[in-house]
Amino acid sequence: MSTKPRPPRPPRPLTLTERRKAATQLDIARAAAELFTERGPDDTTAEDIAQRAGVALRTFYRYFRSKQDAVAPLLAGGADRWRAELAATEPGTDLSAALERSIAGSLAAEGEEAAEGLRWTRGLLRAAQDDPALRAVWYRVNHESEEQLREVLAALAAPDAPADAGALELRLLAAAATAAIRIALETWAVTDAPVRGEGAPAELALRCLRELTGGVRIPPAASAGGR
Repeated sequence: MSTKPRPPRPPRPLTLTERRKAATQLDIARAAAELFTERGPDDTTAEDIAQRAGVALRTFYRYFRSKQDAVAPLLAGGADRWRAELAATEPGTDLSAALERSIAGSLAAEGEEAAEGLRWTRGLLRAAQDDPALRAVWYRVNHESEEQLREVLAALAAPDAPADAGALELRLLAAAATAAIRIALETWAVTDAPVRGEGAPAELALRCLRELTGGVRIPPAASAGGR
């Protein structure tokens, strides 16, 4: 008898110390992104980033291993919000529709904060073209997101769907969804297309998702009584 994995538990509220730590990490990440965009990674040092962020160099290295690693929170932030939105999908919702809706919503750039996040990503991806270490951070962020997405999809699948989060269908779906966003952002980053509308990340990601999942069997979603 197969057992259905339990839905991921809601994250516990962050403590004051954890919130301060996250805020410091984001300040450092933004400072690194600014400098990489202005000067390029080669002409930016960890000392430069720490100074721009207003922290000591030892604080920088308490949170990050390298100057390139410092931008990981910015690159991962959108994926974190996207997975959280997907995890909150109502039972019985078609998984294919839920994926499209969550991807479109996360890349829609409806508010200025979301639009700013996409512009940061564009600058970082342009800088990564000539910096293998920065590209490695981008690929690592995507790989980690794919692994976490598999768990979310497994929790949303129906009880009679493959129960293992590593099942072939779920692996393919998680890989396709992650690749769709990655390819869309990389394609958009080298253009001057806007953050919204034709040629924007949301439109490109949906096109990529539909192409990549064309031959993937989407597992059925759990019903309201099956969660």
